[in-house]
This record gives sequence, C-alpha cells and structure tokens, in this order.
Amino acid sequence: MTDATGKKIEFILILLALMVLVLLSKKLEKYASGEIVKLAEKEKKSQVIVLDAGHGGSDPGKIGVHEEKEKEINLEIALKVEKMLKKKKIKVIMTRTDDQMLDDQSDAGQKVRDLRERVRKINGEKPVFAVSIHQNSYPDAGIHGAQVFYYRHSAESEQAAKTMQEALRAADIGNTRQAKANDTYYLLKRTEVPIIIVECGFLSNPEEAKKLTTPEYQDDVAKAIVNGIVTCMEK
Repeated sequence: MTDATGKKIEFILILLALMVLVLLSKKLEKYASGEIVKLAEKEKKSQVIVLDAGHGGSDPGKIGVHEEKEKEINLEIALKVEKMLKKKKIKVIMTRTDDQMLDDQSDAGQKVRDLRERVRKINGEKPVFAVSIHQNSYPDAGIHGAQVFYYRHSAESEQAAKTMQEALRAADIGNTRQAKANDTYYLLKRTEVPIIIVECGFLSNPEEAKKLTTPEYQDDVAKAIVNGIVTCMEK
C-alpha cells in the first residue's frame, strides 16, 4: 500500500467517524429535548389548584338586596372556573361541589368546624395556591367591584392577589379596587400554602348583585379568575 493510498483511507475513516458523531449528537439532542418536554409536562400535571366555594348548606353567606344567596353564586362561579382550568389540563381540587357545609353536625360550632375542614383539606392537597371564592357586602349600596384579599405576612399570597386583581380589573374596566392585605380572616391565617380570597362583587349593590346571578356575567368573572390563576402559575 502506498503512502497516498494509506492517507486516503485514513481520511475516509476520519470522515466517517465525524459523520457518526454528528448523527449521534443530533439523536442525543432530540432525546434530551424530548426528556425536557416530558419533565415539563410532568411538572405541570403535578401542579394542583384548590378552589374553595365559600359557605354552603345552612350557611348562606351574604344575602343580596334582591335576596341573592352568596353560597349559590360562589358555587356557580367556582364550578365554571374548575371546568375552564380542566380544559387547560390543570388539576383542580374543590372543597365542595354542591350545596353543603364541610361539617354535617348542626350546632353552634358548625361554622368553625366547617372553616377548619376547609383549611385541613387545602393544606392536605399541598396546592400551588388556593383560591377561595366569595361575594362582598357593604352598608353603602354604591360600593362595587371585585377585590382580592391576601394574608399580610405572605409574599407569595400578595403577589398572587395583585396578579388576580389585575385580571379582574381587565374584565371590568369600571373596577378600580386594589388587592388588600388582611391578617384576621381564618382561612388566610391558618392555611399553610399561598391562598387568596376573591370577593367577586358586592351583593349590597343592586346593579352588581343582579349581574352576579346571570350566567353571562358569572362566565366573565370565571374567565378573569382563570386568567389570573394561569398568569400566577407562569410566573
């Protein structure tokens, strides 16, 4: 074999080796990308949101100017939010799905036990965060607008509340209310994960109370809450 022939064979072998390396690197890159996507999907599936429809059963919550019952509006909106989130492949746990309290003993301590059970359920699920849905009321019938409350000593809850408040204002351009800190609400104090309370509107305001009972407006509020939740999860 001549030196020229040997060099030619050596060159071909090197070229083949380089081609093999390129092919292997592409396969590894594709595999790695696939694994990253799988991990991202797995992480998304593991993210849980707890929705808490306030009141229920013998506890009607606020009673509106047209006899609207807060417990009913809370549940309607919560069920709509649940449905929308599930379409986005987000796992949702509900504290209640029908008209009942979470404690079935009808006595003076039922309300406290109901709240304790909600907290126990939320803490047990260990969600990314929890959203408790309520309706507001105030002596001044002119006050209106959805407002979000958060635990004063939780930075994560504060961030989630401000994000949710922005989403709610986007759905109601007349709403100028701001997310508000609180350190007295039982749910906010006792829950071990980030939690916010969404007061969807004022049942003491005749116009807002009427809107809150309509499926169309409930859909708008539910969409705003879903947008707030999704934005929070992306941050």
